[in-house]
Amino acid sequence: MNMKPLARPATLTAQVYQAVADEIVSGRLESGMHLRQEEVAARLGVSRQPVQQAMVMLSLDGLVTKSDKRGLYVAPLDPVLIQKHYDIRSALDGLAARQAAEKLSIDTFLVSRTEKLGEDILAKGRAAISQNNIVAQITLDEAFHHLIYDVADNPLFATSARIHWQYLRRAMGEVLRHVESPQNIWQQHEAILAAVVAGNSATAEKLALDHANRASKRLFEAYKDSVMPNEKVVGKR
Repeated sequence: MNMKPLARPATLTAQVYQAVADEIVSGRLESGMHLRQEEVAARLGVSRQPVQQAMVMLSLDGLVTKSDKRGLYVAPLDPVLIQKHYDIRSALDGLAARQAAEKLSIDTFLVSRTEKLGEDILAKGRAAISQNNIVAQITLDEAFHHLIYDVADNPLFATSARIHWQYLRRAMGEVLRHVESPQNIWQQHEAILAAVVAGNSATAEKLALDHANRASKRLFEAYKDSVMPNEKVVGKR
């Protein structure tokens, strides 16, 4: 007898993590902003315990850092580290796109499903652009690439890419706000999808590599001379 797994609601800690991460990604919590846990808890309407646990997770993902004198604050952007994360992600994405295209070249049933799912994500991504919703754009960007991972049929892609996606969500927010037109990014997604659906593995791999490397290069150039802004305190922006 097949039983449908029960849906598990996100824990309170996970919800706090996502709320704070989304504010960092969107730019509402800026680099160098002091994070007082009691104020974060009050704003989110929770106790300090899930906030403390979420801050540990945020620290592990490089979004929050700690100083003996200043306590917790939003980690400064590190262009060199961003580039290193992109280097690894571009290699993963290129390989995933190539393997996804190879799979579709021999699995015609999967072609229409992939095309439909991909076009749905593309449409939602463009809608997020029209709404100027950066968090939604990044979430859908990640969904697009995870579709490619899924089609490639190698669970290690998503597992290996997780740590890089968590860190690069913030970098992607900076790309969207300051560096590259979001329309260009989704045009690149469209081209990658077309190559994958067509079973053109060489083109799919090249486009995926170029897509990640372009974002890395432009963001690195924009931030290589940047400095961390003055400290700010949550609740006193």
